[in-house]
Amino acid sequence: MEYEAVIGLETHIQLNTQSKIFCACKADSWGAEPNTNICPVCCGMPGVLPVLNKRVVEKGVLLARAMNSEIPPVSFFDRKNYFYPDLPKGYQITQYDRSLGKGGYLDVPQADGTNRRVTIWKLHLEEDAGKTKNDPQTGSRLIDFNRCGVPLIEMVTGPDLRSADEAANYLTRLRQLLRWIGVSEADMEKGHLRCDANVSLRIKGETILNPKTEIKNVNSIEAVRAAIEKEIVRQTREYEQGRKIEAWTLEWDEDTQTLKKMRSKETEADYRYFREPDLLPVYMDEAWKAAILADFPELPLSRRARFVTEYGLPEYDADILTVERSLSDYFESAVKAYGGSSPEGDKPKRVSNWLMNDVLRMLNESGQTARELALTPAYLAEIIKLVDANTINTNTGKSLLEKVNSTGKSPAEIVKADGLAKVSDDSAIRAVVEQVLAESPREVTAYQGGKVGLMGFFVGQVMKKMQGKADAQKARALFEELLKPA
Repeated sequence: MEYEAVIGLETHIQLNTQSKIFCACKADSWGAEPNTNICPVCCGMPGVLPVLNKRVVEKGVLLARAMNSEIPPVSFFDRKNYFYPDLPKGYQITQYDRSLGKGGYLDVPQADGTNRRVTIWKLHLEEDAGKTKNDPQTGSRLIDFNRCGVPLIEMVTGPDLRSADEAANYLTRLRQLLRWIGVSEADMEKGHLRCDANVSLRIKGETILNPKTEIKNVNSIEAVRAAIEKEIVRQTREYEQGRKIEAWTLEWDEDTQTLKKMRSKETEADYRYFREPDLLPVYMDEAWKAAILADFPELPLSRRARFVTEYGLPEYDADILTVERSLSDYFESAVKAYGGSSPEGDKPKRVSNWLMNDVLRMLNESGQTARELALTPAYLAEIIKLVDANTINTNTGKSLLEKVNSTGKSPAEIVKADGLAKVSDDSAIRAVVEQVLAESPREVTAYQGGKVGLMGFFVGQVMKKMQGKADAQKARALFEELLKPA
């Protein structure tokens, strides 16, 4: 019997606002001492009242639009009641049946060239809880309330994913989208993006959903992939041995790469939802929504497709150049400065090559984003033009990237000040070529005996002696002339 996996993901996305959702405490407490970024509101002290952060709503609208969700004119906050040590109020303020976003989807490209449409069942605002951890020295359970009140969007997908790889692809594209529209840093290590996976199996071809398990405590995309794969294997084994799947909540242990049971899974009825009496409804009128979405950007998959059609880039290039928005913007600005804004000719591809081969290396080594470079798109275009005009050679052009970025000076200014312009004078190059031949009698004999690969050695010696400024093509032509048998 052949089974197929049915997977849905619940993601909690920390919005990158300055303050928390219902109070003025700083939202991001990464690296802070426990319980230092709290106040009576986020700690649930008696008598305090929440005040909704307007920027949280605005960032939520941006994400709802990016996820193709409907944005209703009115939404409400609710209380989700449960008792846990890291929830000081005894309830979580969230949204239940009238949330900020309704429906939606994200199309996710797959390795085989197809798209997997992942539907969105829930998209709502809520506050985060605190966190607990074990103290290995005392055996006590410690509580840190710093995360209480951190603004979140919870998104729940439909059961649309069919493998661990598809789930990982979805999270990769979601992380890209969150950073692209500027609503979250989406760093899973820091808890900005957290994911629970719901996994069940069914006989292939059937439509009935079987009992599912929920996997928690996964803090990277690779961990999500590994945990889902392990659970698929476990459930397959259970079915094959005639046992039923229990609706458990499972915990992923990163150290041992194993799953273990935490508890039986709750249902919505256990949470006794009711309207939050201390918060007014959110009225999203058309004027406010239009103001929020006025500068809504072209999204990464649309831009990726346009780079292929408008600039004639290979899909591989387009994929790399749209991983991050500032790099994508940098490419377009550089193409414009270089004068290659249409697919005619190879100018867009030439800019792409310089970006992917050299500028990306600089970004990876420095940890900068493209918008932080002193090497502006106009300066990159200027360097490529200097190489095209034979003013400098390619190696000098590549060395200029670092010099421009470290000094902020223009490429032309550095070329002039450092004397980097290519030497094209035949007599000057001929003198060095003759010197190299005189110093290399064995190589000359070997070349003339048929080892033509030594031409690279000869040209390299000239470039070394002339500090990379020689016209390599002229040097090669002179060697070919002087090395001809008498």
